[in-house]
Amino acid sequence: MALTRRFVWLALAAVLPVVLFPTWWTVLWTALALCALALLDVLLAPSPRALAVERELPRSVRLEESAPSRLLLANTGRRRLAGSVHDGWQPSAGSARTSFALDIPAGERRAFATELVPRRRGDLHAVHATVRSNGPLGLAARQLTLPAPGTLRVLPPFHAKRHLPSKLQRLRELDGRAAIQVRGAGTEFDSLRDYVRGDDVRSIDWRATARRQGVVVRTWRPERDRRVVLVLDTSRTSAARVEDEPRLDTGIEAALLLAVLAERGGDRVDFLAFDRRARARVESVAKGSLLTQMVEAMAPLEPELVEADWSRIPAQVQSISRQRAMVVLLTSLDSGAVEEGLLPVLPALAARHVVVVAAVRDPELERRRTRRGTASEVYRAAAAERALQQRETLKAELRSMGAEVVDAAPQELPPALADAYIRLKAAGRL
Repeated sequence: MALTRRFVWLALAAVLPVVLFPTWWTVLWTALALCALALLDVLLAPSPRALAVERELPRSVRLEESAPSRLLLANTGRRRLAGSVHDGWQPSAGSARTSFALDIPAGERRAFATELVPRRRGDLHAVHATVRSNGPLGLAARQLTLPAPGTLRVLPPFHAKRHLPSKLQRLRELDGRAAIQVRGAGTEFDSLRDYVRGDDVRSIDWRATARRQGVVVRTWRPERDRRVVLVLDTSRTSAARVEDEPRLDTGIEAALLLAVLAERGGDRVDFLAFDRRARARVESVAKGSLLTQMVEAMAPLEPELVEADWSRIPAQVQSISRQRAMVVLLTSLDSGAVEEGLLPVLPALAARHVVVVAAVRDPELERRRTRRGTASEVYRAAAAERALQQRETLKAELRSMGAEVVDAAPQELPPALADAYIRLKAAGRL
């Protein structure tokens, strides 16, 4: 049961006889009359159970894009149903409108549409819709919550895709479409050419030499069908916000850009989200479907308030690829978490694979280091200076163990990681 505004105005009007005749009997009879009218109106109101509710939703939408949502109500009863309906979307769905007026004749159906503009990544759930059926007097209404399940998956926005054309152009040049070959680099056969002084005699192709009656050598290039394993840290450190964006979301952007770039470059890409156990996993798939599968797997990821178990990463990588691969660890460079977790396992991982550690750097530390106008700002500058020095020390230690380190601000991390991939590929290390 729910009371309407008309009942409130009637109750205010009923104060007049109580003021004119201020006795307990007046108060009692006025209250009884109001209750009787409201009860009668509720009994005469059509039952909201006569409504059949359906929901129409797209399966997924990218963050910050709009998605249409339709609520279909069919009146299966014998009476016209007038009232209102409230669509039960959570606030982060960004629904433009959640309440609608109802007026559905018997045997007919009405559709109520609204635009959703989600404000966070993940799965958004609508569980129910609340219907109010007004009585003929308009004083009270029957209220019932009807099941109307619906799920909208909000995918990562992939803003870093704007960097993709320029990185692909550099990759094409490296792949030999617009750049010279590097003699002696790589293990994949490329072409034959005449021998020149200084060439390795082991690269002579004797059969081709016999056919041409001149010395011919083989040229090689870096293999294109290599493995790239992306490991995204979803532990407690990924929940920290840098430049008003969680580290996890920045890592997702960087992983998507590198995955698409490596796939276009002919490499096989695997993705793993991990803290103490695997939260999501995408294995090498047919060309063209990698991005779709990765955004679907990344969409529901949330930071877990646990410490990352880095000791299990080598086994996880081994289960993905037994051959030499480029292993990208998208994590943080917090001194405590890295020194106790990652550093002990890094030498064994770097002995078998090319390891790249990618982390988000907070630009606020640089800004605070230069502000020294007041005593409090001096203390903050000293703390920022110390944090930056610890970060540089940690990066130097990671490099001494054979790892490449990419440390950049949130907007700069995806292109910086892509540049590191291109640089390693150009050097023939993949």
